[in-house]
Amino acid sequence: MKSIFSFLLLVFCINAYAQQPQEYKEVDPKAKAILDKVSAKTKAYTSIEAEFAFILENKQENIKDTQKGRIWIKGNKYKVDMQKIVSFYDGKTLNSYMKSANEVTVTEPDPNDDNTLNPAKIFTIYEKGYKIRYIAEKFEDSRQLQEIDLYPIDLKKDFSRITLRIDKAKSELYSMVRYGKDGNTYTIKLISMKSNEAYTDALFVFDKTKYPKVEVIDMRD
Repeated sequence: MKSIFSFLLLVFCINAYAQQPQEYKEVDPKAKAILDKVSAKTKAYTSIEAEFAFILENKQENIKDTQKGRIWIKGNKYKVDMQKIVSFYDGKTLNSYMKSANEVTVTEPDPNDDNTLNPAKIFTIYEKGYKIRYIAEKFEDSRQLQEIDLYPIDLKKDFSRITLRIDKAKSELYSMVRYGKDGNTYTIKLISMKSNEAYTDALFVFDKTKYPKVEVIDMRD
């Protein structure tokens, strides 16, 4: 399920562009100014709770799967509840609970590995390791959106591009699309969001006592 966090938050399908990123400045000042404003706004929140739609699409394989979910973020902690899986991340350990199998997989993700995107970092992902290009303003769902492309500087990443769409009026992330090199496109689109709610740290910790007979698969070294 790590593909779900391959460009969270959670938000996100558009046509590929013929131009290559190296034809442009590595950091487009207009694009960076827009993203800096969004980042500053979200960093000021003590917490975020959002409902989102997650879409996996592969046109070559004629695959399109849509799920809805809810995410809670507090600092570098998060919880994601989707149709088949609930993920708990306490800032160090990720517990991924498969509902149908009643099993949980325990890992310790590399915080610097954005092949598996940490939803808690979705608003600041652009700050390091990407070429940034402003594309255009577009309208969707009666909103004026600013579209920005991120190209990973490290060409070994398993994706070629991330497209962010920003709600211009609210200076908030509206959607995010990640284009995998395997032909899969992962879209996260925000449906609703609220901020500054009070959540205890226990929300982000997997409590085995609430899942009788759960099978634990510990993948940590």
